[in-house]
Amino acid sequence: MGAQEIGRRTFLQSSGLAALTVGIARSVSGMQFAVPNSSGMEAPKLSAPALACDCHHHIYDAHFPFSQPGAQIVPNATAADYRLLQRRVGTTRNVVVTPSPYPSSLADNRVTLDAVQQFGASARGVAVISPAITDAELRMLADGGIRGIRFALGQVENPGPALADIELLSERVNGLGWHVQINLTGGDIVAAEDLLKRLPSIIVVDHMGQLPLAESVNHPAFGIIRGLIDRGRTWVKLYVGSTTRREEGQHMYPDVSKIAQAYVQTAPERLVWGSNWPHPNETNKPDDAALFDLLAEWAPNEATRHRILVENPEALYGFSKSA
Repeated sequence: MGAQEIGRRTFLQSSGLAALTVGIARSVSGMQFAVPNSSGMEAPKLSAPALACDCHHHIYDAHFPFSQPGAQIVPNATAADYRLLQRRVGTTRNVVVTPSPYPSSLADNRVTLDAVQQFGASARGVAVISPAITDAELRMLADGGIRGIRFALGQVENPGPALADIELLSERVNGLGWHVQINLTGGDIVAAEDLLKRLPSIIVVDHMGQLPLAESVNHPAFGIIRGLIDRGRTWVKLYVGSTTRREEGQHMYPDVSKIAQAYVQTAPERLVWGSNWPHPNETNKPDDAALFDLLAEWAPNEATRHRILVENPEALYGFSKSA
């Protein structure tokens, strides 16, 4: 799978780069600089706590090209580019998620494995796999910092395993202490309710469950997700994706904010936050500092934000406990 090649290119850099990332990650008041795949230049108004984690972003690196014809790589979305986002926003830990255009084979998770190694101990990864993966390959991913697998329906580029295979994969990765991250629409979640209740592994709900904005928390998927959370093995990722409606003015994302606030009010102990950088499905890139500032609206209490940004990622991804 080219692990030795990855090691030669990044091993000697990883520990030093991890330390450097911690040193430069905090935004300096008044500093302005551009970040690839992000609009705006200002630092967020909200100050990120020490060891804050961005639990959802992607890396696209031309060293690891797509093996599918026609798949388009996102330019300027390497590990080095992402460090600029960390510097601007103030996060120091991160979770790299293999982008959906990469096919679901071990080899095509190399872009994530390489990025995690470059970031060092401050990073974890989420892979895209198929049922054909061997136990030895799963252990190789675990050794490379992978802590979960992502599953999505309705993606032409990479449909991933069939819905019926998820239960088997969940059982296999549960033995490694991993989770299954589901990127499903609200309607898909309703249709898969019985299956989701049977999954033996931890579940992480992507994109806040992709609830239809018109129905918001009144959609039945919200109640299903809340029920899964109450069973003690489900987490939700808070972030603004390309499917949400933007509005100008005081509240940039009024519809998605209502959903985020509902999760914060009912289950703050099961939430993590992600940037979704480099925003691969958006031509007009959002302002990541403004997106981070939405956390102040979603979770006005500082202790709650600390839990979402620091303590919860430590529990879910196995980062070292903060003091």
